[in-house]
Amino acid sequence: MRPLIGITSSDWIGERGKPYHRGYAANAYAIADAGGLPVYIPTNLPEALLRDLYERLDGLLLPGGPDVDPAYYGADRHAKTIEIDLPRDELELTITRWAYADDLPIFGICRGHQVLNVALGGTLIQDIPSEVQTLLPHETLPEEPREIIKHDVTLEADSRIAAIMGRTSVGVNSLHHQASERIAPGLVIAGISPDGIIEAAEAPDKRFVLSVQWHPEDLFEQSDAMRRLFAAFVAEAQAYAEARTQTIA
Repeated sequence: MRPLIGITSSDWIGERGKPYHRGYAANAYAIADAGGLPVYIPTNLPEALLRDLYERLDGLLLPGGPDVDPAYYGADRHAKTIEIDLPRDELELTITRWAYADDLPIFGICRGHQVLNVALGGTLIQDIPSEVQTLLPHETLPEEPREIIKHDVTLEADSRIAAIMGRTSVGVNSLHHQASERIAPGLVIAGISPDGIIEAAEAPDKRFVLSVQWHPEDLFEQSDAMRRLFAAFVAEAQAYAEARTQTIA
């Protein structure tokens, strides 16, 4: 059986003020391509119901999205921290802490990379253009394709992500204005951009806790290295599922 991969969703008010859940389809397609069974996790569930759903998961994918409320890491809101989804913040911070404690495989992408850091006690740069002196492009214009390569990332030679991708330098797409600042306890920096922005992090003492600042879901169809990230995550979720089955048996 394919491992069940939970993908967190966004809270959105649509036409006539009706609430919707939404997610970027490329994440589900990338998980399915890697052999996983994707399922979306809704916001605003009672904690007991969320826990029930969580306990059936074999892996957790934290996708891209809006800014994390800086109150969660003890900072005042920057003028450029505008788009915040509080129900999603609550969902993701809660379920990430559960997953980390239980050694459930976690893969964070862009916002998910930042959520993982905040959930474990790290902080964020709220706006790269106004807080970091850099000419390196970290945002993609609306008229540009999401898969356009914006800059290189240098991966730590002894990191898990370098071993998975089979390289220590990789060109990445980039769609963010925030970034990890102080890395959380339990995480290590696994990749940086030429201007020093943290682009990848991982937890060496966990089964699979890895996050990237770029969007591999937009690149997996054209890049074997990006496809291997999803394959490694799903493989660890499969191993988690099999170990759990043996424990129950």
